[in-house]
Amino acid sequence: MALETDIISQITERFSALRDAEKKVAKLIIDDIEAAANASITQLAENAAVSEATITRFAKAIGCTNVRDMKIKLAQSLTVGQRFILEPPDTTGFQGVYESIKQCLDINRGLVDEKDIDTAVEWLHNARQVIAIGMGGGSTIASQELQHRLFRLGYPVVSYNDGLLSRMVAATADSNDVLVMISATGYTPVIIETAQLAIEYGIKVVAITPKATPLAELANLLLPIQHQETDFIYKPSASRYAMLALVDVISMGLAVNHKRRSRDKLRRLKVALDSHRGGGERQPLGD
Repeated sequence: MALETDIISQITERFSALRDAEKKVAKLIIDDIEAAANASITQLAENAAVSEATITRFAKAIGCTNVRDMKIKLAQSLTVGQRFILEPPDTTGFQGVYESIKQCLDINRGLVDEKDIDTAVEWLHNARQVIAIGMGGGSTIASQELQHRLFRLGYPVVSYNDGLLSRMVAATADSNDVLVMISATGYTPVIIETAQLAIEYGIKVVAITPKATPLAELANLLLPIQHQETDFIYKPSASRYAMLALVDVISMGLAVNHKRRSRDKLRRLKVALDSHRGGGERQPLGD
């Protein structure tokens, strides 16, 4: 499988090494990528005031096999969105980080179905072990956080963030195990393959992922999230807070449904931590 390279980066990185005529072509393309992707070689030559041979040389100079290959890659670059090509406006400042988190949580709290949460809590409580799987930035953090929450309550839980290991675990898990698969997009191929494998072996899959995605359609139980990314690409995605909030909801459900067991585990944890670190009694339990 061939690796896709970003042609815009190729142009900017090789710009200084281009001939003067080729630099005219580069500037033309960067100024209007969509027009360049749709223009013929003759139109490109006329608009840049160079020869058609220069357009061909330029295409090869930036790593393309020919002009057609260059135009295909320009079209592909447009699919990621103009916000990754043009400088997006920033009108929010650092307060926008907090505001986007708040908006994300407000949107996602309305997606929570209490019956589905109750079902997830029942499945996890009765599972031989809970297997949390997430790959990528926020999904990895969320799967590890589920492990950190549940072991405090005495549940056998493990988190996997490696594609090959996840497939191996899905192939060897017990039918009484439950996989909690966390994906911000629901499209990551290795996540989909792992879910398919688990389901083929009769293992329940709980998915924390957006609706109408391949992972959502595979899962035995869907706990949906929704993320709305802005044009300001430099701000980290707030979608991970939606996943973490569901982890907290599930964890609290398990703790509340089995209060005596939970209280005993948490008390033992608190005693062990406070005797080790000192400080006030209101410190978090190991966070």
